[in-house]
Amino acid sequence: MSFLRRNRKEPEAPPPPVAVQEEVTAQSYSLKLSFVAKSSDGLRVMGDPNAIGTLPSIVEPLSQTPIEVIEPLPVEYAEAAPALERFNEMQQWVLARREVGPIGRHGLYVLEMTDALDMTVDTFICGLLHGETDTSGYPEYNAIVGGLASHFDELSGELIVRAVVGWGGKGLRGDTERIGQKLLSSLYQQVVASGFSLGEAEQARLPQAGLRSGLTCAHCGFEAQSASAFYCPKCGMRMVRS
Repeated sequence: MSFLRRNRKEPEAPPPPVAVQEEVTAQSYSLKLSFVAKSSDGLRVMGDPNAIGTLPSIVEPLSQTPIEVIEPLPVEYAEAAPALERFNEMQQWVLARREVGPIGRHGLYVLEMTDALDMTVDTFICGLLHGETDTSGYPEYNAIVGGLASHFDELSGELIVRAVVGWGGKGLRGDTERIGQKLLSSLYQQVVASGFSLGEAEQARLPQAGLRSGLTCAHCGFEAQSASAFYCPKCGMRMVRS
């Protein structure tokens, strides 16, 4: 039986341990989003149809694209907001703005996210003021979108008009803010030179969220946030107590 033992193979030794590499070569990817908006002081404008109809023509000479007039949110979409972390509000916002073009939708997103617009009462007249769009029609990150935002003063019924601009997304460029400030000033001066301006709106107020006054507009159903409101800030009609 000794010859059987000679043909037996000895088990191989285990391989030596391999040192674990704590750091490996990797490629890093990151995306930083930054949005910037600017708004001028409000100007009081005569609340007649001629003055209201003139607002798009004020923005038109400064816009590279056709002007888009975006009305305030309907009452059924009053809670809509472009906040990704609040799905129900975002879903309402998408439904409410499904007919808005890429430039207007981008402008709404930037200006609402930065609280430069309150689309429960504001009417937004917008266009692409500077820069280019991508292949899908949306403005590039350094393009400037803006125009005029208007709402009715709750007490006087006068139309309050502000110049608003916004930009941002994937990064920022140093000269964008300078160009944005220049465009904002141009929009403001165009409103002043229109002949409809009555001066600065020192006492004009926007509604404060979270308050209930019991005053409801019989025309559009909007509920004012101030008990002393006399006119609807959304449509300019007389408020009635509900």
